[in-house]
Amino acid sequence: MSNPLDEKLARFEELERKLVDPAVLADPAQLTAVAREHGSLAKLATKYRRFKKLNVQIREATELVEGDDPEMSELAEAELPDLKESREKLWDELLEMTIGGEDANRARCILEIRAGTGGEEAALFARDLYEMYKHYAEDNRWKVEVLDHSPTELGGFKEIILGVEGEDAYRKLQFESGGHRVQRVPETEAQGRVHTSAATVAVMAEPEDVEIDLKPDDYRKDIFHASGPGGQHVNKTASAIRLTHYETGIVVSCQDEKSQHKNLARALRVLKTRLYEAKREAEHKKRSDERKTKIGSGDRSQRIRTYNFPQNRLTDHRINLTLYKLDSIIAGNLAPVVEGLMEYERQELRNSFGKID
Repeated sequence: MSNPLDEKLARFEELERKLVDPAVLADPAQLTAVAREHGSLAKLATKYRRFKKLNVQIREATELVEGDDPEMSELAEAELPDLKESREKLWDELLEMTIGGEDANRARCILEIRAGTGGEEAALFARDLYEMYKHYAEDNRWKVEVLDHSPTELGGFKEIILGVEGEDAYRKLQFESGGHRVQRVPETEAQGRVHTSAATVAVMAEPEDVEIDLKPDDYRKDIFHASGPGGQHVNKTASAIRLTHYETGIVVSCQDEKSQHKNLARALRVLKTRLYEAKREAEHKKRSDERKTKIGSGDRSQRIRTYNFPQNRLTDHRINLTLYKLDSIIAGNLAPVVEGLMEYERQELRNSFGKID
């Protein structure tokens, strides 16, 4: 497999050349696109360039150590430990920046939770997942905004869509995509029997406005009355928005705000994110050498985790992680699970890149 870091550095250096190309400088739209991509790669590429330079210095120092000049050999031998320590530190930083792929460093994402099989109990589980992510976000000092939700009469959610913003938000939440299963005795269960129900979670990196070219002619806009639990209308004025994207058939609805304009703005955010996600998935499928790890697929049909309340157990099936502190995790202490997933990804990356020298 080709080294994706080498590919990113090659692309960054190509963009550097384009930024001084008269033809690009004369085209404002092209210049903006090139500058944006160059900026998104800059931190990773410059760090990797330093890493490669350190590799060269280590090889040269090693040759001097093995050479015929005793004085130079002694100097090089004294220098080698510091060079190797710097390289190791840089490598760890590069791995950390690579977790999650090219969207890892985005500060904004859309998180969608949908009740699956299990009726009202599934909707209540969807609410529990929302509370878990909300408290985890608060611990990370992220901003959470409810973009849309469909409540049920017992206080659950058929669906809830969140906008999450903050440092490492997408990097830490991305592995939550998939099927979540709960095993517990529902509040409505008189016999005390354990029921199994499910919810699905989707976490999508939110693009910048300029990354998705979306024109009013690209979608149909419908305006309707917002509804509450049980389908009753909650607004006398028609302020809810439904957008249908013609090319892909993607449908987005937002009704949380009383303002039609605010609902439209939120719906456009979600639509652009779903379009970006669809574009990203299509690009990944085209790459025959795309690395697919157990935790990075984001397949929503895949059952990724079980929450067993009678045993106070959480199991993440992708990495065989089992923790007997479900009460703490469902209250928002998701860090042990997230760190376990990220450490697994680190090891996968280390194995895929091979030796650092």
